[in-house]
Amino acid sequence: MDVERAKAEMPGGKTIAHGFLTLSLVPRLSATLWKIEHRSRGINYGLNKVRFTAPVQEGSKVRLRQKLLAADDVKGDGVRLTFENTIEIEGQAQPALVAEGLSIVYP
Repeated sequence: MDVERAKAEMPGGKTIAHGFLTLSLVPRLSATLWKIEHRSRGINYGLNKVRFTAPVQEGSKVRLRQKLLAADDVKGDGVRLTFENTIEIEGQAQPALVAEGLSIVYP
């Protein structure tokens, strides 16, 4: 938030996004990657692991890479989906975030 302080103290001299702001992008970006049709409802079931591996500097472009790790049946005819979510920063080898997220969808 403090541009002058960031210029003096931060690597690259720019302000950075809070890690949880970056994490909050996952559901929105995920909706652009895949869609489950013919479902009555879905819930965010939580996270197993979250790692903030690199800062996202002001003005950076990010994208979500998602990998389905598991699809398990749950009570009530639901399916629990476990995803590996990686937020990548354009032009950088190291991702900003790696998080294992869980969702449950019902028919």
